[in-house]
Amino acid sequence: MRKNVMVALLFTVPLGLSLIGCQDTKARQENEQLKAHVAELVKETGDLGNRVDALTQENTELKQENEQLKKKTKARKTNKSKHHRTTSTNH
Repeated sequence: MRKNVMVALLFTVPLGLSLIGCQDTKARQENEQLKAHVAELVKETGDLGNRVDALTQENTELKQENEQLKKKTKARKTNKSKHHRTTSTNH
């Protein structure tokens, strides 16, 4: 019986180690893919941050332009004399 156990161990140990090695290789490949994906996401985040900064600047400029246009519109309005109705004194 001990011989059978020893023979089984001789076959299962190398098989188990080879499976672990395959899983390790697969895990390394997956890890490298994930690292590449993370690097891509970091780059995209930087690009998006730059885009947000540019849009924020553009928004500020448009707000300033809008305020200037509002001031010009108010300045253009002239005070028209108000017409009052005269009441007749005919009773």
